[in-house]
This record gives sequence, structure tokens and C-alpha cells, in this order.
Amino acid sequence: MKKLIITLGAITFFCGISLAQKFAFVDTEYILSNIPAYQAAQDQLDQLSVQWQKEIEGIYAEIDKLYKDFQAEKVLLTEEMRVKREEEIVVKEKQAKDVQKKYFGKEGELYKKRQELVKPLQDEVYNAVKELATEGNYDVIFDTAGGANMLYTNAKYDRSDEVLQKLGYKK
Repeated sequence: MKKLIITLGAITFFCGISLAQKFAFVDTEYILSNIPAYQAAQDQLDQLSVQWQKEIEGIYAEIDKLYKDFQAEKVLLTEEMRVKREEEIVVKEKQAKDVQKKYFGKEGELYKKRQELVKPLQDEVYNAVKELATEGNYDVIFDTAGGANMLYTNAKYDRSDEVLQKLGYKK
């Protein structure tokens, strides 16, 4: 009976070891922040965003002026002139919303520019992580940049610097 228990224990132990998976984690924010091309792309996107935001703010300032002028002159205007001014303000507001959607909408210019500048770098990082996983026989590699999905991580399993080495940004 004793031999049977020891044998079953040994089998269970070795099965547990063979089923063990290797884990690692990377911090994509850290990786991307160490890539000069990513920083340049972010700077370019920020500049475009500020420029487009100023354009939109200019349109809204114009709308505000039209509205204030309308309020000041409202009592002096005929019904026809009042309607015309109100329509003019509504048209300007629609124009402002259209410009805002054009630049910052779901498929707007900023999104397209980000896809053009940042996506190739993200794909490069993904391919380096994939290569690292294959070489290191890792079953799972987590990304700690996305949030608090991991409550504790041991730094010895952090492979971010290895990804940067594969990309040629660290020796």
C-alpha cells in the first residue's frame, strides 16, 4: 500500500511539472517610450491635434460672436432677419461639428495618422514579443502597461529589455 501511494505521488508530481507553463511579462509603454521613432510619432500627432483643436476653437469663437451679436440686435431685427441669423448660427454649429468629426472622429484624420505612424511600431514590438516567446518557450506573456491585471509581478520575469534588444534599441 505504501509503494502504491509513493508511486501515485511521484506520478502526480511529474505530471504537474510537465504541465507547468512558463510565464513572462512585458511593459509595452516602457518599450515604446524607449523607441525614438515612437516619441517622434507622438510629438507629430500632438502637434496635429493642437493645430486642429485651434481651428475648431476658432470656429466656435466665431459662432459665439454671431450668437452674441444676434442677442444684442434681436429686438431690432425683423422676423425674416431673425430667422436668417438663427439659420446662419445653426449652419456654423453644424460646420464646427463636421470639422471636429473630420479630425477627431472614429475614422478621422487623427486616427488615420496614428495608424500610419504608430501601428507599424506596435506591430514591430508585437513581432519581437512573439519571437521572444518562441525562443524562450513561454506559453504566456502578459502586458503590464494596460492596467492592473496583475497584482504582483516578480521583476525577474520582466522581458521588456529583451524585446528592446531584439528591436535594436538596447544592448
